[in-house]
Amino acid sequence: MKLSTLQRWISPKRSIQGKIFIAFIAVTLVSIVSITVIVYMSMRETITQNAITSVSDSIRQADESLNMMLEEIDRLNTVVVTNKNTVIDTLLSPNEEISYEWFQEQKRMDEFLSSLIDYKAYISRIAVVGLNGKVFFSGGPWLDRTILGTPMMNYMLQNGSRHAYFKQTGVSDAVTIGREIRYNRATIGFVMVDLNYEFIQKTYDVRPTTDSMIYVLDKGNQFVYETRATSSLTPSDQEIKKINQQFTTNGEAVRRYIDGKEYIVVCRQSDYTGWSTISLVPMDSLLTESVKLRNLLAEVSIIVFVVVLIVSLQVSSRITLNIRKLKSLMMLVKDGNLTLPQNEIKSEDETGQLYHVFNGMVEELKGLLEGIRLSEKEKREAELTALQAQIHPHFLYNSLNTIKYLAKLNGVPNIEEVSGSLIELMRSVLGNLNEFLTVREELAYVEHYVSIMKYRYMKPIRMITEMEDDALLECQVLKLMLQPLVENAIIHGIGPLKQDGFVLIRVYEEGNNLNIDVMDNGKGITEEQREYLLKGAGTNGETSRFSGMGVRNVHERIVRTYGDSYGVHLCSEPGLYTKAEIRLPKLEKSMENTKREVI
Repeated sequence: MKLSTLQRWISPKRSIQGKIFIAFIAVTLVSIVSITVIVYMSMRETITQNAITSVSDSIRQADESLNMMLEEIDRLNTVVVTNKNTVIDTLLSPNEEISYEWFQEQKRMDEFLSSLIDYKAYISRIAVVGLNGKVFFSGGPWLDRTILGTPMMNYMLQNGSRHAYFKQTGVSDAVTIGREIRYNRATIGFVMVDLNYEFIQKTYDVRPTTDSMIYVLDKGNQFVYETRATSSLTPSDQEIKKINQQFTTNGEAVRRYIDGKEYIVVCRQSDYTGWSTISLVPMDSLLTESVKLRNLLAEVSIIVFVVVLIVSLQVSSRITLNIRKLKSLMMLVKDGNLTLPQNEIKSEDETGQLYHVFNGMVEELKGLLEGIRLSEKEKREAELTALQAQIHPHFLYNSLNTIKYLAKLNGVPNIEEVSGSLIELMRSVLGNLNEFLTVREELAYVEHYVSIMKYRYMKPIRMITEMEDDALLECQVLKLMLQPLVENAIIHGIGPLKQDGFVLIRVYEEGNNLNIDVMDNGKGITEEQREYLLKGAGTNGETSRFSGMGVRNVHERIVRTYGDSYGVHLCSEPGLYTKAEIRLPKLEKSMENTKREVI
């Protein structure tokens, strides 16, 4: 290996690869030193202290887990004893078996109790037992009034003012948590919840070694739970009860010889239940586990150090290579070359993501340059078209005024009407430079247009306007918005009919929106025609003969101006009608939009 290459690796000032390599080495050294210190400090502690810490934590966690379940059960008992409508009233009810009212009470109580223990797998049964013999329960096993007078009920009567715990044996092992139900300061019954004994076994199955033993005793020094080791040399029950009576300090731990074998004895008493948990851990087992842990830590430390060294070399070299490639691509773009090789960097890390972003930026730059070229070309074509269309409006107005005057002199009112309507229409359209008009002005344009079109078809075309509120006439709308829709209604709807037709324009307010409906009584349009008008017109499709704008063009102008929630919607029923629904925001007329260039 060359000296210059090694210097580049270890010099953080000269390359990113050196920074990454040094960082990985530093993290590795700190990790190894930390592990060594932890192991050294752990070995200084005595076996007894290690055992006390481990066993105490296990017992504490098991005790807290059991307390959480017991607290939840206590809350359920509180819900039951404070429920007057369902629980207390039912226990006090005079209804007897078997009656309709009794069945109703039974059903109501079953539903109530079932809802309390649904999705609580650690509860096997919940029961409400009245001192008058009424018994309701959900879960199993079966329960009836024979429970009255049993030792469990007697225990509940003596200890159930808040919560009483009773260990059942026989039909099913369970711990019953009971609480009395009182009404008018008198006990009328009990609620009892059975904690599934399997959950207690799972909770306290936290032995640090396979031959450890855990015992749980209640306030009466009776066994609630016990885990015996596989060895036959285990302390007797009397020895365990004696140990429980001798311990007075919560969390106390001592080393004791029992039947010639040394144990670490840890005792903890629950503040919630008053139960005592006693753990016996053989010393010889703890020594074996400690040696295994020490050897395992040493092996893991060596493996981690070797792996980190190899990975640091590979990763630093890989990241540096990709950055150099990315730098070369940037230099190509700087020189004006926008055609870059594909898949030059294939990694999926931050460098690979940066490469893809850079590629996307280059593609967008190429698209923007192409767009500028096309835009300039279209701009030149538009300027040429504008030059070709520069016919002064004064010449058109004067010519149309002359035609109108001659028609009036010769007594031809229809020509006079058509000429006058065309004059007003062109004056309004060409003379008004504003993009927005009022509804009143837009309706006036449409009236002039309809006056011209009725002479084309040589039959009356009625235009009916319905205004929900005259104040809506002053609302702003886009210029030439209604004319393409009215033209479509006349040409495709009313024109082919033999009878007279009409165009109904309805203006109304809906919420904060302005709605305008253009409806005709023509032959209607098919679904294909509707799709054509909304998707084809305005591009390569059919447009308005007067304004050059189609239905799609009107829809797109509205969407671009106000947003996607507005626009034009077509609905039709062939042979009956066609309706175009325009939805706009309600905008009041402003003073800036009242300026108009009059020619």
